[in-house]
Amino acid sequence: MRIHADQEKCCGAGSCVLAAPDVFDQREEDGIVVVLDPAPPAALHDAVREAAAICPAAAITVTD
Repeated sequence: MRIHADQEKCCGAGSCVLAAPDVFDQREEDGIVVVLDPAPPAALHDAVREAAAICPAAAITVTD
């Protein structure tokens, strides 16, 4: 699994951080998404897929 977050699309809602806090964070200054682990272990794949699905800006892309 590979993760890409489009920071231009991100609206800073933080849904991804709530769904997968080991993989996503937000910048302090504006709340824009930061990918902590672009290739997370299998144990986190379901949480990452959920984060991508609930992102209100559709800013997260997951590739298997």
